[in-house]
Amino acid sequence: MKVSIVMGSISDRKIADRTIDILNIFGVEYELKVISAHRTPYTAIEFAEKAEENGTEVIIAIAGKAAHLAGIIAGITPIPVIGIPAKSSTMDGLDSLLSVVQMPKGVPVATVAIDGGENAGLLAVQILSVKYKELRDKFKEYKLKLANDVKLMNEDLKSI
Repeated sequence: MKVSIVMGSISDRKIADRTIDILNIFGVEYELKVISAHRTPYTAIEFAEKAEENGTEVIIAIAGKAAHLAGIIAGITPIPVIGIPAKSSTMDGLDSLLSVVQMPKGVPVATVAIDGGENAGLLAVQILSVKYKELRDKFKEYKLKLANDVKLMNEDLKSI
């Protein structure tokens, strides 16, 4: 199982690192690349065309501003694409969010929150868990831990 994480720019690395942290928790193999939909469009096309052949099972694309990376990849590959809109300097990421989420009919991109690296990693794990039961089991354990964390928060409140 392999997740390909592509960033429109190296400035997206902090978001990618949060995604990688989640994939590491679940033991999911990944690769990380910088591919710009606008500055290296032919590289983006070649990546999307070869993703399936290269063993990629889910693609996570991080981009800001006119965030077309996820869309160009989703327009070419049959592999599920998760878009992470990155916060940009001019519109606080709203421009990126709209670029990623407003895909035309027939070209779906699953979209997480602005800078939502953790949820992109978790969504990739959930998608892979359809095929890999061990991931589904780990994900169930993860959800139980989240619930237990909330329980502990309530216990902490009682002691205040």
